[in-house]
Amino acid sequence: MNKLLSLSFLLIFSVGSTLAQQPVLKPLSHEAMMSMKRVGAPKISPDGQWVIYSQQSVSYDAESSQSDLWLASADGSQPPRKITQTKSGEDNYFWHPSEKKIFFTAKREGDESAQLYSLDLSLGGDAQRLSNFSLGIGSPQINADGNKILFSAKVFPGVFTDSLNKKQAEEKKKLKYKARVYTSFPIRYFDTWLDEKQSHVFVLDLISQKVENVFTGISLIQSKGFQLGSFSWAPDQQTVVFTATIDRHTTAYQNAISKIYQVSIQGGKEKLLVDDQGDYSSVEFSKDGKYALALGAPLNQTKVYQLNRLYRFSWPEMSYKTELVSTLDRPINQMEVSKAYILASIEDQGVDRLIRISLQDGSYQAVLGGKQGSFSQVSLSNQENVFAYQYNSMASPAEVFVHHADKEVAISKANLALLKNYDIKDPEEFWTMSRGKKIRSFLMKPASFDPTKKYPLLVLMHGGPASSYKDIYGYRWNPHVIAGTEYVIVMTDYTGSVGYGEKFAQDIQFDPFKGPGQEILDAANDAIKRYPFIDGSRQAASGASYGGHLANWMQATTSHFKCLISHAGLVNSEAQWGTSDFVYSRELMNGSAPWVPSKTWKEQNPMRFAANFKTPILLTVGENDFRVPINNTLENWSILQRQKVPSKLIVFPEENHWVLKAENSRFHYQEIRNWLATYLN
Repeated sequence: MNKLLSLSFLLIFSVGSTLAQQPVLKPLSHEAMMSMKRVGAPKISPDGQWVIYSQQSVSYDAESSQSDLWLASADGSQPPRKITQTKSGEDNYFWHPSEKKIFFTAKREGDESAQLYSLDLSLGGDAQRLSNFSLGIGSPQINADGNKILFSAKVFPGVFTDSLNKKQAEEKKKLKYKARVYTSFPIRYFDTWLDEKQSHVFVLDLISQKVENVFTGISLIQSKGFQLGSFSWAPDQQTVVFTATIDRHTTAYQNAISKIYQVSIQGGKEKLLVDDQGDYSSVEFSKDGKYALALGAPLNQTKVYQLNRLYRFSWPEMSYKTELVSTLDRPINQMEVSKAYILASIEDQGVDRLIRISLQDGSYQAVLGGKQGSFSQVSLSNQENVFAYQYNSMASPAEVFVHHADKEVAISKANLALLKNYDIKDPEEFWTMSRGKKIRSFLMKPASFDPTKKYPLLVLMHGGPASSYKDIYGYRWNPHVIAGTEYVIVMTDYTGSVGYGEKFAQDIQFDPFKGPGQEILDAANDAIKRYPFIDGSRQAASGASYGGHLANWMQATTSHFKCLISHAGLVNSEAQWGTSDFVYSRELMNGSAPWVPSKTWKEQNPMRFAANFKTPILLTVGENDFRVPINNTLENWSILQRQKVPSKLIVFPEENHWVLKAENSRFHYQEIRNWLATYLN
């Protein structure tokens, strides 16, 4: 795989490791992290000549943040240039199938909601607004002829036109009372209270400017549990293929199952294409229209994790269902389809890498990626072996590259000059035997590392649990900013993490904290034995979301650490079951409903061990977090105060599950580092 990488490609990717040799380099501060440009996913033109991508500059003053689209030649012969420059950013950008024209959505001055714009790059000038749809334009997709756009928008049930939806919204605003009324599950999602609106698919005719709701005649929308999934143009350009569930209202006691349907863009009744008890999330088509490619999983109401699988159907019959890459046993994060193959980004043991999957026999071969860094956001052109992608690592933010048959071309280079000023190291990988299995960890050395010194150890625990510590750049829990020059960091992928096979991710079921917690402790002890520069007498642990759960489990079960940090962590799994936006998955994890107490509910609920709480702990939480609602953090705080445990509580009124606002983020990092300094230095 590595022989495919050009010398220039390797030079850019080695920034993190070479910088550490220069003593004048500085540790990465929060201010420096925020000053890095945030480069979006690339979209390569059909002829393979041009690439567009978004680039965002973030400011502590939110009004000063800027996001624009950039254009570059795919061969690197012309440097990138900014092609939009407005206060609002652009999203959902894509190319016209045959012209040098791009489309995007934006909420510009005078727009009530995001509208569709086009920019003819051959003519120059300003972008032209193509829609005036009060409901907004979501997830737009152009057809092969380039004259129609599919998009999604939320409507009131039984109200199909833009004007009537606008009228109903105005009527609701006039109501003198304010109340949310529900008769079924769910009621909240992540940080939002749900309402009665449904997502429908619309088609915009670019010539006549006419907009039609293609769901006016389908029966699915009458279901109490209807929810649209993904949608796509069918090869005939006259129909839409989409995934949807009618089971969303049942998710308090089972998983919702999505099936594949087809409907004419003229409206009418839907056609059920696949009814095989599979749960499908998306459908795409090969460029020649011979195959439909669906991501999904077999129906399973008993496992906490299901690996997404790739299925091929003959089109339009939707016959001869075949599972491709059945031996892969790795999640497919994103893919694009050509005539003969699929280019996919997969997660594999801490990195994202690219593989090429044959449409004929389902075999696959490595394209890019290995032990270091992550490759994602692929975008195919119509030219053989010419595609764009993103690369990033813990040592370098995402940048855009283009793959040609014989070389890799660095396109964006947005942060290359800035990175040269900072001592940002690549992580080191090590494996630990724990509970009879091999567990992978990353070790991160601090800036200005001196091998003769002894450093405190900070154990970072990832959320999920169906997640992992990948070699990617992060802004919320950046290990370089947290480590500074003071701490060695260990990040362990415990049982339940993804990228190690479906069974490894499933094996956390009925053992949510005890087993993973032991693996994390074993990895920390292994690191202390392996690396003489770690001071084993000074250790701390920190985590967010599921990592916060694990921090509270460490509080309940070990005195191993000098201090702990828990962000958005549960302390009472029974309360979390009843207040989170997801319920059934927690029942699967623990083996029963809370009122039929299983062994897991009894033995792996941190609150039940509150008598053991003694380690100083910092609690942080967003007030708008509906994934791990604030009640769990408040319950934890009450226990800590009752038990007279040294502790500190920080509530962010404007934040959800994540701390995103720049000033809030800076304060959060400061408090984390202050807490560590109090107990480790």
